[in-house]
Amino acid sequence: MAKKSKPSDGKKGNKSETAKKVKKTTTKKKESLVKTAKSTVKEEEFFSLLTDFDIHLFKEGKHYKLHEKLGAHVVTVEKQKGTFFAVWAPSAKHVSVVGNFNHWNRGETPLFPRWDSSGIWEAFIPGIGHGEAYKYAIETQEGELLEKGDPFATYWEQPPKTASIIWDAGYEWKDTEWMAKRKAEAGKEKPYAVYEVHLGSWRKNTLEDRSLSYREIGLELAEYVKDMGYTHVEFMPLMEHPFYGSWGYQITGYFAPTSRFGSPEDFKAMMDAFHEAGIGVILDWVPSHFPGDAHGLYRFDGTHLYEHADARQGFHPDWKSYIFNYGRNEVRSFLISNALFWLDQYHVDGLRVDAVASMLYLDYSREEGEWIPNEYGGRENIEAIEFLKEMNVAVYGQFPDAITIAEESTSWPMVSKPTYIGGLGFGQKWMMGWMHDTLEYFKKDPIYRQYHQNEITFAIMYAFTENFMLPLSHDEVVHGKGSLLSRMPGDEWQRFANLRLLYGYMYAHPGTKLLFMGGELAQSSEWDHNHSLDWHLLQYDFHRGVQTFIKDLNAFYKNSPALYDYAFDHKGFQWIDYSDTHSSVILFMRRGKDENDVLLVACNFTPAVRNDYRVGVPLEGSWHEVINSDDEKYHGSGVTNGGPLQSSPEPFHGRDYSISLTLPPLGISIVCYKKDDK
Repeated sequence: MAKKSKPSDGKKGNKSETAKKVKKTTTKKKESLVKTAKSTVKEEEFFSLLTDFDIHLFKEGKHYKLHEKLGAHVVTVEKQKGTFFAVWAPSAKHVSVVGNFNHWNRGETPLFPRWDSSGIWEAFIPGIGHGEAYKYAIETQEGELLEKGDPFATYWEQPPKTASIIWDAGYEWKDTEWMAKRKAEAGKEKPYAVYEVHLGSWRKNTLEDRSLSYREIGLELAEYVKDMGYTHVEFMPLMEHPFYGSWGYQITGYFAPTSRFGSPEDFKAMMDAFHEAGIGVILDWVPSHFPGDAHGLYRFDGTHLYEHADARQGFHPDWKSYIFNYGRNEVRSFLISNALFWLDQYHVDGLRVDAVASMLYLDYSREEGEWIPNEYGGRENIEAIEFLKEMNVAVYGQFPDAITIAEESTSWPMVSKPTYIGGLGFGQKWMMGWMHDTLEYFKKDPIYRQYHQNEITFAIMYAFTENFMLPLSHDEVVHGKGSLLSRMPGDEWQRFANLRLLYGYMYAHPGTKLLFMGGELAQSSEWDHNHSLDWHLLQYDFHRGVQTFIKDLNAFYKNSPALYDYAFDHKGFQWIDYSDTHSSVILFMRRGKDENDVLLVACNFTPAVRNDYRVGVPLEGSWHEVINSDDEKYHGSGVTNGGPLQSSPEPFHGRDYSISLTLPPLGISIVCYKKDDK
C-alpha cells in the first residue's frame, strides 16, 4: 500500500505541501498549463464563481453556502453556455473532469489549481450542460488514479451506477402559504405527532413490483398521513446512498435526493404535496459517518481529506464507516452548508440528526487503547461538540421556524438547550431511556408488573431536563426484535390491548411523539425494507381497531393544549398516584395554560377490571371520559365510563375532590374537566 500523506489539521487554512506549491503558481504557469493540456479551453474562458471572500470563509469553516460555489454549475460566460466545476482536493497532483462528453478520457478536460492555498481545482468548460454524467479523475501525489463523484452534486445516476449528473432544471414552488404560516408560528407551543417512514418500503406498486416514486408518495402518503392526523412525516435518509440495505444511513451524495425515486424536481413536488396537506417534513441527516465506497468521500484526493487519518478517530467499528474530521475547517463548511441546503433548497421543516452519541464520545463503541483522548485527557470529542453547536446556531439563525432533533442515547446534559447557556442547541432530543424502559416493562407478563412499577414511572424523574420526543422508531422493529405487537405478552386479545395501552400511554406522557410506519397497523412481522407494509392486515378487526385508535389519539392530541402547552415543562404534569403497585395502576394529570384545561390519565397495566376506583381530582365539577383504549370501536371489550362523572367533596389522593372510575383491562382512560357543566 502506498504511503499516505499526513493530513492537515484544518485550523490554519490547511496548507498542505501541495497547496503551498499551488500558491506559488504564476499567471505564466497557468498559461503554460492551458497550452499543454489536451483541452479546448481558451485563456479568456478562465472563470470562477469563487471570490477571495469565499475562500476566506471556506478556510475559516464559516462558509455556509458552499454548495453555491463548489460542484458543477451551469453558467454563461462571454455568451457561451457551459459548466463551471470546482472541487476541493488539496493533495491531488492532477484533477480533470471525465464523462461521455470526452469519452471518459483522463486529462482531456483538466481543472486548474487555485493559487490561494485553498486546495480547490476549478475550470469553466463550455458546451457541457444539464443532464451530463461526470466524475472527477484524480491523480494522487503517489500516482494512484481515482475516479470520484462530486461531493456537491445535486443529482446522481441511479445505483448501482455511481456518476454525478449536472442538474440545472427549474421548479416553481407552490407552498408559499405553508412557509409563511411556519414562519409566523415559529417558537409557539404545538403538537408533534411524527410518522417515521422508509420511503422505499411504505407501500409498493404491486403491478410493477417497485417502490413508489417521490410524486406518488406525495399523493398517497400525504393523503394517508393527513387522514391519520399526524402533524409531521419523518423520512429515513433520502440523500444518495449506494447500498439500499443501509436504509440511507451510508451516504455518498449529501446534496442530492436519491435518484431511486425520481429527480430533484420530483422531490420538491413531493414536498409541495405534504405542505399542501398541512404536513411538515423532517429528514434524517447523517453527519456522523460515511461509507468507504471508491466513488465517495473516503480518501478523496488520496489522503484522508474528510475523515481522520488515524483509525482510532476516523473509523467507526459498528458501521464499518468513516468519521468526519470535525476539527477541519473545510469539513465543517461542507457539513453545515449541507444542513442549510436541505432547509433552503428543499423547504424541509426539520432535521433529525442521526447517531449524535457516536459523535460526542471519542470512546464510543471502543475498548481501552482503541481511542485517543482529547487534549485534556477526557473522552469527550471537543471538535464534534463545537461543530454541533455551530450547526445548530447556523440553522436556527437562518431558519428559526425549522427544528433540529438529536438522536442521542446517553445522559449528555443540555442536548436540547441553547448554546448560550452551554447546551448543544438542538430543538428536541429522542427520549431513548423512556423507550427502552417502557418496552422492557410492556414485554413482562402483567402478573409480574407489580414488581417493576418503577420502570414505567422512572422517566418522569428526568422528563423535563430536555425537550424530549418519545420514539417508537424503526430501530425497535428490526434485527430480530420483532414487531411491537409480537413483544406484547398474553393471548391475542391481550397483545392488542397491551399495544393500544402502550400507544395511549405514549400520547399521554409529556413530550412529543414518533411512531414508525406499520406500528399503526399493529404489524405482526418485523419490518423488512425489501417488502411493503402488510396492508392486508386491515381486513381484520384487531388491526383495524389499532389504526382507528392511533387516528383518534392524533386528533385528540392536536386538539388538547394540556398535552402540548407544557410538553417540556413540569408545569404540565402532576402525579396523582404511582404507588398502587399491587394493582399496577398509575394516575397522573396533564395541564394546559388555561387553569381549567386539565386531563386525568388512568393506566391499568393488568387484565383485571378495576371497578369503582376512586381518584382524587383538583376541581369540583363534571369530568368526561374522552379516550378509552378498551372501547368497542377499537375492538376492545367495551369497559368504558359513560356519561358525566360528577366529582364529590370526598378528599382523596391529597385533593379536595374525587371521582369514581371504572378502569378498563389493560387499558388507558383519559378524562377531561368541564367547568360548570349542567
